Amino acid sequence: MKILLVEDDRRVVSFVMKGLEAESYAVDVASNGREGFDLALAGGYDLILLDVMLPVMDGNTICAELRNEGVKTPIIMLTERDTLDDKLLGFGAGADDYLTKPFSFKELLVRIGALLERPAALQLDPVLTVDDLVLDTDSHDVSRGGEPIKLTHTEFILLEYMMRRADRDLNRSVIEDQVWGDTREAPSNIVDLYVKRLRQKVDDGFDNKLIRTVHGTGYRLGS
Repeated sequence: MKILLVEDDRRVVSFVMKGLEAESYAVDVASNGREGFDLALAGGYDLILLDVMLPVMDGNTICAELRNEGVKTPIIMLTERDTLDDKLLGFGAGADDYLTKPFSFKELLVRIGALLERPAALQLDPVLTVDDLVLDTDSHDVSRGGEPIKLTHTEFILLEYMMRRADRDLNRSVIEDQVWGDTREAPSNIVDLYVKRLRQKVDDGFDNKLIRTVHGTGYRLGS
């Protein structure tokens, strides 16, 4: 497996490269956005690790331009930016996952493994469908059974995150990190609170409940 790391922080490059090479991944490194974009566009990579704050060309622009060019390689954004708006911007640009610095190498490996296991046809579709639940990442429209569902900004991010990982067990702490980032001022049960809201909007009135509790772990969304 070959991975492209687009990162200008030498400490991060050294840390990630050593770990990935020890796991038998081949790694190419680009230290600025333009170089990273050109290498990614040329192809040949199974996955891209992309910093957001880069010289010459920022990560969100790179991601969006690659998607416009038809590049479907899975992309994990690596960044210190952890607000909801930052994450929505990254996912909106076409990122598949979002990892906030500082991160553990073990978690990075798990994220990489999860993406590489996903069928390529499912990675970049802007319209996500699970059973009769439909979410359009371009228009931000959500519906079930043809009936529109109104979601808040945060509910939309959470639902998109869960739908992109449909039929997988999702750990509460990982959901919290990916959707909320810094939660020092948030309730300890923030994930449960928002999943309850989603259930009311997505599942109430339907015999087939799509959002399920995975006891001891978190949640699963699936048909």
